[in-house]
Amino acid sequence: MDDPVDLTPLRAMLEQRDLDGYLIDADGSNSDQRYVSGFTAPDPYQTLVARDGVHLLVSGLEFGRAQSDSAADSVSRLSAYDYHERRAEHGRNEGMIRTLAAFLSDHNVDTVAVPQEFPTGTADGLREQGVTVTAETEGVVQKIRATKTPWEVNQIRATQRANEAAMAAAETLVASADVEDGVLVRDGTPLTSERVKEEIEITLLRHGCGLDETIVACGADAADPHNRGSGHLAAGEFIVIDIFPQDKETGYAGDMTRTFARGDPGEEARRRYAVTEAAYEAGLEAVEAGVTGAAVHDAVCDVIEDAGYETLRSDPDADTGFIHSTGHGVGLDVHEEPRVSPSGGELEPGHVISIEPGIYDPAVGGVRIEDLIVVTEDGYENLTDYRVALDPTTE
Repeated sequence: MDDPVDLTPLRAMLEQRDLDGYLIDADGSNSDQRYVSGFTAPDPYQTLVARDGVHLLVSGLEFGRAQSDSAADSVSRLSAYDYHERRAEHGRNEGMIRTLAAFLSDHNVDTVAVPQEFPTGTADGLREQGVTVTAETEGVVQKIRATKTPWEVNQIRATQRANEAAMAAAETLVASADVEDGVLVRDGTPLTSERVKEEIEITLLRHGCGLDETIVACGADAADPHNRGSGHLAAGEFIVIDIFPQDKETGYAGDMTRTFARGDPGEEARRRYAVTEAAYEAGLEAVEAGVTGAAVHDAVCDVIEDAGYETLRSDPDADTGFIHSTGHGVGLDVHEEPRVSPSGGELEPGHVISIEPGIYDPAVGGVRIEDLIVVTEDGYENLTDYRVALDPTTE
């Protein structure tokens, strides 16, 4: 990460609680681990935030790369603390615990805070070695991560550019398909959700990004917000395409949803699309530093409810209408702080959030529109550059 990570709130928490350090024990898929260490590896390693800096404990296999790539003040290998001898004498698990305890002692750390997901076995083992381990339940690192540096915003922007290319590839498939007996057909074969997902994934790979899953959902499938979609794509039905890739090198995510219909989906469906687009615009207009995520969510609900559709605000048990929150933070995780929801707190400059209202009903289908934006001092910057239109085009 080019911009330095500001761990001031974490250090303030340690000082307030009179703790010597903060310890993370996880592999690089853990976003807090990756963020604090500035490093990623497929096997677990340890990151210690102590009074004198950030220190890593890694295997010999990762030592050289950690020295060159990480943001840590020091990097130690397991062998520096006699790991192999300890493992031979005490077994793999206890040998690792004793090695970690020696590493902590070397940095004058007797008391540590750990994240909630910290391994129980490691915590109990350290306690047996005389280390005081306290679970930190406020998510202090997640809160730090919520405010992006300019470098991070640029990485998210780059991922969103790849996302737009993937959306364009998907839209082109839908727009250029023939219609036969109410089904979209391409090259004589029915166009399926799976075929569109394949094109999305190939396009993302060519832009250095990837994803585990994406959403291409048609008709009643689109009425379930997290239904990934499957099978033939139909004419005259909503097709919700939601793509949320991550850059393979930096780990930063993007997120965007568009809804298309090839052929006329009907008057009621078009009305729902228009209401969703108006709610999306209202959500964007409500965003500025100092407002709460809850207030932005309310602005979206106002539009949808005024149009006669249910929301979870008007009916917490609703299973049609607007049945999710307005948005969420995006960064190293596709879903992270802050929240644009009934419980969403104050938005700050540097927060990257999605705005994604939708209206859902299996009898009509689902519609959702989503952009990714960064909160600024005087409003927001839209990180998404892709038209909002119901009818797909090859332009």
